[in-house]
Amino acid sequence: MRIEQRRWTAADGWTSTAGEGVGDAQLVLVFGGGAALGDPARGEEIRAAFPTARIVGCSTAGEIAGTEVLDDAIVATAIRFEHTTIRTALEALPAAADSQVVGERIAKALLGEGLRHILVIAEGVQINGSELLAGMRPVLPAGVTVSGGLAGDAARFEKTCVCFDGVGYDHHVAAIGFYGDRLVVGHGSMGGWDPFGPERLITRSAGNVLYELDGGSALALYKEYLGPHAADLPASGLLFPLDLILADGTRLVRTILGVDEAAGSLTFAGDVPEGTRAQLMKANFDRLVDGAQGAADRAFTALGRTPPALAVLISCVGRKLVLGQRIEEEVEAVRDVLGPTVPLTGFYSYGEISPSGVMARCELHNQTMTITTFDER
Repeated sequence: MRIEQRRWTAADGWTSTAGEGVGDAQLVLVFGGGAALGDPARGEEIRAAFPTARIVGCSTAGEIAGTEVLDDAIVATAIRFEHTTIRTALEALPAAADSQVVGERIAKALLGEGLRHILVIAEGVQINGSELLAGMRPVLPAGVTVSGGLAGDAARFEKTCVCFDGVGYDHHVAAIGFYGDRLVVGHGSMGGWDPFGPERLITRSAGNVLYELDGGSALALYKEYLGPHAADLPASGLLFPLDLILADGTRLVRTILGVDEAAGSLTFAGDVPEGTRAQLMKANFDRLVDGAQGAADRAFTALGRTPPALAVLISCVGRKLVLGQRIEEEVEAVRDVLGPTVPLTGFYSYGEISPSGVMARCELHNQTMTITTFDER
């Protein structure tokens, strides 16, 4: 594999950040601020630089280039595989209720001999990420892994876009299939948030919409904990994600995408099933950075502790809000594990997709640092 990475900023235009001479790339991953990515000129420039590549990416809540975290920039990472082929798919997502059927269509479009991995880049607001994966799982053969994330819109939660071949699409899901027996993919996903307060029972929900905890209004409970920050919902809700405790003991974190004052409900990025126990969480700065390091260690171990050719980092916007000006510490923690020469790219998202620990299946996560490593051997 050969990698070339460039970044664009309004002040400096395009500059090289890693590698060079990958004009014959098959794939370019593009992550950028919504306004920058929405400028057709940027898409044309990327297509001119990498004319044979498929271009896939999304708007973000922050872009990752090496150990730098940028805002309102574009990071383009071109990849030339030696022993791996790729295919891409794009599907419209008219409404969140269509998430499962769209996941099924994406998986069917990418089925093929030698499929090893799928990287999903999806709409970030009007989506149910759990249902998207529920549509994909029954279609995919055993051993095919899925990772990726939901597009971001800084902390506004208004509008995200998916980039496909240099064009921005609202309300869509894109995916990349990777094929070949010499491709090695590693995964790691960890959080670092601390549960607090009593465990509560989800007594009324529908899909990813939560109405009641312990028989009372979920929105009212969140407002009680947020105090004066309640006026800034849904963004301020990122500081208090919800820890789901499933029947088998698995724990999944959910973060708020929207609120409905009239219904007294909260909309999350993934399902919040009735009958599940849940607990609010709060940030622990040191544990967030340790979580990023732990995710890198898991992904590194999956590759036999040999440095990969590329690492794609997808972290949650909530982590970025908490870490603030020290946000680059979590990316530097990843660098410390993977080594100084591994190209790093990625973005801050509204949801992360990855296998978790020893779980065989992929899940939607929130408030995690998720890492996917790629190499050919």
